[in-house]
Amino acid sequence: MNGTALRKPTARRVVGMVAGIVIIALGIALFKQSHLGNDSISALNMRLAELLGISLGTQNLCTNLLFFLLEFWFGRKYIGLGTFVNGICIGYIVTAFYDPIHAHFGDAPSLAVQLGWVIAAVLVTALGASLYQTADLGIAPYDYLSLGLRDYTPCPYFGCRIFTDALSALLCWLLGGLVGLGTLICAFCLGPFIQFFDRTFSQKVLQYKPNN
Repeated sequence: MNGTALRKPTARRVVGMVAGIVIIALGIALFKQSHLGNDSISALNMRLAELLGISLGTQNLCTNLLFFLLEFWFGRKYIGLGTFVNGICIGYIVTAFYDPIHAHFGDAPSLAVQLGWVIAAVLVTALGASLYQTADLGIAPYDYLSLGLRDYTPCPYFGCRIFTDALSALLCWLLGGLVGLGTLICAFCLGPFIQFFDRTFSQKVLQYKPNN
């Protein structure tokens, strides 16, 4: 996320990128299963899909298309293979995971079980995000928004990310969507676990070496 040139695709990196996206989608499905709230942009997409009567995959694709136009216009250096795979596929993969999970387990019977789903979701999503980011094959359309704000404003990345996530959560809440404890846990816990998986797993598996 430092704005340097994307890495040259290799088989190892492509596999890591695809695996990361699939694992992220599983994590989002687990957040949804908890019924305590998703990450802010997923929660917003889920609510918009409900209001419009379309599938999450289709809604996610439409939202990413809008964000991609901004990325194409202002941040082409961030576009890579991973941008397209993530933007097109992740919503459909979430549904492919969530439907059988919910059909098998049903609604969580207690808050303790819901929190168990959230803990699993944080760990799974963090692992997927770590693989996806370490592969360094393109920034997802939504993730570009905070990078673009950082590039064109004096605000640091952390502040820009908080702004885009908070705005998505606010829009979701105003539209009657679910913004809950899971959303807060995701916001505060995901980053540290992503860094943990970067050091202990992803950089080793993908043979990561910093760009000079």
